[in-house]
Amino acid sequence: MAGETNRGGEMDNFVGPVIRAGDFADVVVRSIEDDNPGKEVRIVDRGDYVRIHTARVCRLTRKALERHLGHPYELRMLEIEMPSFCGRLRTRDDEFVWFYDK
Repeated sequence: MAGETNRGGEMDNFVGPVIRAGDFADVVVRSIEDDNPGKEVRIVDRGDYVRIHTARVCRLTRKALERHLGHPYELRMLEIEMPSFCGRLRTRDDEFVWFYDK
């Protein structure tokens, strides 16, 4: 856990959602990988929940979620499966963006 809470270190600028474990979390991981090309996506599985983070900015679109789910999805429903997140969050109907802000 020391690596994740490294104050003043590289983990301080990682942002993104914390999702309840399960099939939906897997879909969110694949969607975030699609929506953040060229970025390392860090996944920490804590059993009951999964932390999904990228450095400085993490983007998740409704389009990517719907593609991986195979059906329409209202992005605002993500909040039910997301008990927490790291960083600041900007929401729109078509995307969520977590970002680092000092």
